[in-house]
Amino acid sequence: MKKQLLLSCILLGLTGVSQAAPISLEYQGFYQRLKQVNKGNYQLVELAFSVSKANGCLVNSGTITTEKDSFPLTITKDQRLFLPYDNQLKSDRALINLEVEGKLDACAISMQVRAKNTKQEYEQSELLQISDEMNALLDRLQGFPMRYFAADIAGLNLEFNDDVTLYIDDKVIPVSGTYRLSMQQLNNLKVLKTSVAPKVISPWTAK
Repeated sequence: MKKQLLLSCILLGLTGVSQAAPISLEYQGFYQRLKQVNKGNYQLVELAFSVSKANGCLVNSGTITTEKDSFPLTITKDQRLFLPYDNQLKSDRALINLEVEGKLDACAISMQVRAKNTKQEYEQSELLQISDEMNALLDRLQGFPMRYFAADIAGLNLEFNDDVTLYIDDKVIPVSGTYRLSMQQLNNLKVLKTSVAPKVISPWTAK
């Protein structure tokens, strides 16, 4: 079996009708996962948390609160949650508070390993470093929240919002949506270019 690519953590396991409602989650669970990332000191990859828009789950706003303080939570239009790695927040038993609109029992927080930043041109050495760091981070995350298996990733997923053109050395490849770059391709290429920078670069696991 291969390493898991995307962890869908059903943390918002609530029932309800389509309406705006506050949800509170313990910060400690996020902290334990961020701690695994911090231990590795990864240069090119990170762990991203987001609330899926599937099934009409929309996040209007968010805060991080303790008994004494409240801080605004940064949330992108793609509903990615930017959470700090802060031992004091863990010690203070902080809560992640989300104002969610939609069917609450359909809302879920996903956790994904991905490249920190994306750009339009990569040398082979940088792509290899990204894949190596993804393998290392996935190994470190064993048991958070499910067990992974030892096989390395099969390559990289390059995700785009629109149709783009991808160039692998002298080869021109039209892409719509997602392009799967296999490790065999990665090991043989010199330069990879795209007409638009990928929205996300994440691990690809073959079934």
